[in-house]
This record gives sequence, structure tokens and C-alpha cells, in this order.
Amino acid sequence: MSAWCAQVSLAFLFIDFNSYFASVEQQLHPALRGKPVGVVPVMADTTCCIAASYEAKKFGVKTGTLVADAKKLCKEIILVEAQPSVYVEFHHRLVKAVESCTPVKQVFSIDEMVCDLMGRERQRDKAVALAGHIKQTIAKKVGSELRSSIGIAPNTFLAKTASDMQKPDGLVVIDQDDLPYCLYRLALRDLTGIGHAMEQRLHQYGIATVEQLCGANRTTLRKVWGGIEGERMYDKLRGEAVYTPPSARSTVGHSHVLGPELRSDRAAFSVLHKLLQKAAMRMRSYGCMAGALHVSVKYVDGARFSEDIPFDHTDDTLRLLQALAIIWQRRPKIKTRPLAVAVTLLNLIEARGQTLSLFGEDGPRDKLNATVDALNLRYGKNAVYFGGAYLALKAAPMRIAFGHIPDLVTESDT
Repeated sequence: MSAWCAQVSLAFLFIDFNSYFASVEQQLHPALRGKPVGVVPVMADTTCCIAASYEAKKFGVKTGTLVADAKKLCKEIILVEAQPSVYVEFHHRLVKAVESCTPVKQVFSIDEMVCDLMGRERQRDKAVALAGHIKQTIAKKVGSELRSSIGIAPNTFLAKTASDMQKPDGLVVIDQDDLPYCLYRLALRDLTGIGHAMEQRLHQYGIATVEQLCGANRTTLRKVWGGIEGERMYDKLRGEAVYTPPSARSTVGHSHVLGPELRSDRAAFSVLHKLLQKAAMRMRSYGCMAGALHVSVKYVDGARFSEDIPFDHTDDTLRLLQALAIIWQRRPKIKTRPLAVAVTLLNLIEARGQTLSLFGEDGPRDKLNATVDALNLRYGKNAVYFGGAYLALKAAPMRIAFGHIPDLVTESDT
């Protein structure tokens, strides 16, 4: 147990906003406060809740619950259609409010951020006082419904873990004297980095509890994770600061659950057209080119179709739409109606300095793509579009994926 006796100090404060989308809706609409709220992408029983208020969670409604099931679990649930651009605006207000108390080191997602503790803030009482000050500042500057759970610990991993240990509106501190015993009551899946597959791997090595995980040596965890990530987990559990190299952007994609009026092959293809045009514009804003396109379709009976098509790296919308048309022609003739569609641009590389294909037409269309992007940025995303998206102009609005905060300039539909 000597590894647990090393002196570690509090260094990070992690903020997790509780039931974020639902909380924003309750802040905007006082009539929703204290009531079970489910946030949905579209108003249809066949879609699912993308967020639920804590009042709804008490009835078993959670992220991913089908709307039809949510209505059975909670007859009084109030369904609200998501407003992604509003949630992004509130996110920036929250970052600004926290920044007025202490610098934000990193934003992890639209409802998670971490701050460095500096100087005397690393003392337990000062860190707790800072957390209270952050909560009060958020309530005053953004709104009383935007409650958060805050975790304070020696590293980001443990601070995030602490933020999940008491919800809603919690405050948990993990310091040297608490380790490792305070972690024992958690399940393996409660720890960031342990999903279903990793949990099964841990079981194969005889590790079924967090206590057993904490007792495993560095060599064992390296074997479980198949490399350096196992050693990083060993250090994270002990409060050590672990450097994780930044990952390069490798994909850009969009997906959409089709409303009842769009559940036909023709309309689904139009939605795919719009999604791909959005993804292409977003990719160009990152200065990237794609080397492959992935398309997937889910049907109402549970059937699925997905396929990739590789090509010379390009950022040209017309070439990407040609690839989409090829994939669409290859799909099997499924009699049931489409329910959801998705496109993903794969194998991204930096556009700068790349040699164009001898057989491509990227050069002559660079100005066309730039002009279309500029017009849409100035006048709205449907100011100029390729005709295949005509049936879907009002469909597939901005969505917020985990770990990605949409840019209101390049990704908004207004």
C-alpha cells in the first residue's frame, strides 16, 4: 500500500452541470421548474429523450429512453423539443461565469469543464470555498436552475469521478487521506475509461470491483489495457498527474432521427444530402480534407444498412455528394421505412500543403466551395445549397454530440 502514501495535493476542480439541457429549459421557462421534463430531438413517440430533468429521472426516465416508454414511466412528463443553439449560448455564459471566479483549464463537453487550483486554493477549506463561490456566481449570473456537481481532487480523473459521486448539486473532495477507500463503493463502470468491453476484460483478469482494481499492480493493468493506458490508469487512481497526448481530429459527421414526414427513401436521401453538405462545410472550417465517407441508415423494424467508400482526399462538396450517390445506389431494397440516417467523413488530414489528385477537379471548385460557405455564413445555412437537400431544408437542425460543442457561426441553421 506504499503507493497510496505518497503526498498528493488538491490540484483540480471539475464542474459537471446536472441534467444540463433540461435545466436550461427550466431556467428559460419557470412553469417547467420542479416538474418532470424530457428533452427530445423531435416531437415523436418513436424518438428518444436526449435529456431528462431530475424530477423525470426519479421515475426512471433517462438519456436514451424512448418517448413512448417515458410516457409510461411518467404520465406527467412534459416533452420539450431541443434548442441546441440555446444550449451552446448558455454554455458560453457558464464558462464566462466560472472564469470570473477562476480560470477554466479545459472544456470537456458542453456540460463539463475543469479548473486548475492555484496557490492557497489547493488547501481543502479554500478549495471548498471556491466551489461554493462558483455555484453562487452561476446562480447569480446565469440562473438558479443551472445547478452543478463539483469534484475536487489531485488529478482531473479523480476530480471528474468525485463530481459523479453526489448528484444533483453535489460537492465532493477526494484527497490523499481518502484514497483508495473512498473509491471502493463505486462500480467499475463508474470510472471514466471503463466501458462494457473494458469491464469484461477486467473480469477476465479476476478484477470485478474497484477495490480489486486499486489493488492490481502496474504490470497487470498494462496487460488488461494492452499498453500504456493501463499504466496511466494505475497512476490516475493514485492521484498522480498523468499527461495524455492530444488526439488529432479524425472524423466529422452528423446524424438525424427522421420525423414521420421524412420516413421515405426519397426524403431520407435528401436529409443525407443536407447532413453531408453541413459536414463538408464544417470540415473545411477545420482546414481538413476527407479520404472516405461512411453512410448509415436505420429502419423502423431495426434493420440497418451502412457502407464506406474511399476516395482521394478532398474537401469538395460535389465530389462528396457523388460518393453519397454511389453508396445510396448500393443499398439493399428494404421494404420498411427509414428511421434514422448518418454521414461521417473519415480519414481526415490537413488540407494545407496537400498535393491534389491528378484526376480530381478540386482546384477549379475551391472558389465555388468558398463562395457557398461565405454566403451561408452571412445569410444563413439554407441561403445556398445543392438541390438534393431540398426536401430536408427544415430537417436536421444543429445537434450537440458528447465532446463536441457546435460553433454557432459554422453549424447553426440560422
